[in-house]
Amino acid sequence: MSTASKRLAVDVGGTFTDLCLLDEATGRIEIAKTPSTPDPIDGVLRGVAELGVALADVAVFSHGTTVATNALLTRRLPRAAMVNTRGFRDVIEIRRGWKNELWDAYRDVAPPYIRRRDRFEVRERVDYAGQVLEPLDLAEARALAAKLRRRGVESIAVCLMNAHANPAHERALREVLAAELPDARISLSSEVLPEIFEHERFSTTVGNAVLAPLVADYVKRLESRLRADGYAGDLLILHSGGGVMTPSSVERLAVRLASSGIAAGAIASRHIAAEAGFPNAIGLDMGGTSTDISLTYQGETRVTKEWYVEFGYPICFPSIEVLTIGAGGGSLAWIDDAGSLRNGPQSAGADPGPACYGRGGEAPTNTDANLVLGRLGEQLIGGAMRLDRAAAQRAIEERVAKPLGLDLREAASAMLRVANANMADAVRLLSVRRGYDPREFALVVFGGAGPLHGAFLARELSIPTVLVPPHPGITSALGCLLVDIEHDLSTMLLGRADELAPDALETRFRALEDEARALLDREAVPPEQQAIRRSIDMRYAGQWRSLTIPVGRPIESLDDAVAAFHAEHAREHNYRRDAAPVEVYRLGVRAVGQVPKPGLARAARGAGRAEPVGERPVWFDGFDRALATPIFARAALAAGASFEGPAVVEQLDSTVVVPPGAHARVDEWGNLRIRVS
Repeated sequence: MSTASKRLAVDVGGTFTDLCLLDEATGRIEIAKTPSTPDPIDGVLRGVAELGVALADVAVFSHGTTVATNALLTRRLPRAAMVNTRGFRDVIEIRRGWKNELWDAYRDVAPPYIRRRDRFEVRERVDYAGQVLEPLDLAEARALAAKLRRRGVESIAVCLMNAHANPAHERALREVLAAELPDARISLSSEVLPEIFEHERFSTTVGNAVLAPLVADYVKRLESRLRADGYAGDLLILHSGGGVMTPSSVERLAVRLASSGIAAGAIASRHIAAEAGFPNAIGLDMGGTSTDISLTYQGETRVTKEWYVEFGYPICFPSIEVLTIGAGGGSLAWIDDAGSLRNGPQSAGADPGPACYGRGGEAPTNTDANLVLGRLGEQLIGGAMRLDRAAAQRAIEERVAKPLGLDLREAASAMLRVANANMADAVRLLSVRRGYDPREFALVVFGGAGPLHGAFLARELSIPTVLVPPHPGITSALGCLLVDIEHDLSTMLLGRADELAPDALETRFRALEDEARALLDREAVPPEQQAIRRSIDMRYAGQWRSLTIPVGRPIESLDDAVAAFHAEHAREHNYRRDAAPVEVYRLGVRAVGQVPKPGLARAARGAGRAEPVGERPVWFDGFDRALATPIFARAALAAGASFEGPAVVEQLDSTVVVPPGAHARVDEWGNLRIRVS
């Protein structure tokens, strides 16, 4: 085989590290799944060893990681400080005054990532238009720098009021701090997020500051170990916006990795649906603890510009909009004080895990319910793991069936119906609430548990088609192979659309584009692979929220953009005000370094008739007895194979359930298409 002819994608999760190896010459994919390790790099290299691939033969190494997300959740963060304009160090703690649970007086928002004793003030003031009202006190700044050095600060967030309008004081402060703390990482709010709202700007900058030392060190160590093992290409790290960054960009904008792993699944579901001919798709990634839901409309995945890992501390970079709920194979069934059956968000986790794992778990989970109903077999991962049916029955009987006066099968079925209802409600939040009709979408289900529930969810939501990819358990890793290098830049520009001069807009856009191309040049992206996309954030005058409207170049008039805004507002919010003045809020540029996409091999075509490898009784709602259900081996299903439900399809990384009345067929890409009546 010629040198550097393969692409390797790695998705590191909390429990497993998934690897996907693509041979560019044949389009064939090999997969591996290995337990994650305390140092994620050890798990990555162990998975590479299990695949048996030489890193010298790898042309592209793409990586999604939960390192940043886990650091924010666990609060295992480096010593960081924050520097503010005098009188504003508590903005980050006052926030917007909102609470996640509005009526719970006893539930407080999590504390800021930087404690109050580590937040400092300097004398300076700039007004809203960028005019200096009070110069930066350099003597005070030097004294503060000396104090931070004595405290052993590793990272500093510089967040001055109105720095988005004039960054001069932040830049001067950086020079003073860097002279005293040459090894500290310094994040300026005017560079991280040059936008008007101070809490959002400060919060994003603080997130960048606390993550920069951790993420940069992780990326540097991973790159070094890959180089030592023979990898010669760029290490590409997936960021929240659905693109990848090189290590040099990660050091500058580490906070963009705070939802790295979650974005990969959304990208993969969009690609799988597009190949199958569905421009509209809902992705459902159901693992052991949670379910991640994404939406693609007309080939574009929904993006949000405000999200968070912990409520109250927004990160305001464009990010693929993913709704995560506590519903997974390990979600616990429980009965509340009113006697109602609930499901999740508590989870049995990986240890002890569901009762059927035989590791000491006693609470019933969705995995236990699927096993009791026969939807899951008693062996998983190709026989490497055996499930204890008796333990699952005992857990459901004692904690659900007896308290509710149900028999065992009724209790197990009720558990799954509640779990499915929770997921269906989440899908409605991301679709119906946004003005989309689920009946116009395909449902792409993946993750270890997604194919068990996909067809039942589709029925509840009236979605006609379910797509199960060939390797559901590693689909997120596949998503890492399908992304481009991307950078998002923005600048504030407030003004009415009918009063702004097109020439002025064009000038601002060109300045952003020059900066964007410089970033791509720094990452060695050839000019012919560079693409620049423009957008304008618009709103009705007086509104708080804005909508992002793509625009072309050059800007000669805003009439088309305003018309597109009215139409998008009607779709998103179900009303429009054509006579109301429209206001421009922000200009945005997305710089794309196009990475050649891999060509996936098509599935071999077979005779068309699928032959089961066995049979077992499976319980389905609406039947008073278990149905004799054929069991199919996924590896033996060639393209064109079809069968009617009820049926169960088993494979190494997942199990697919096809309920009665549904029809399944293997398409040319190896996806299992389930048509739900």
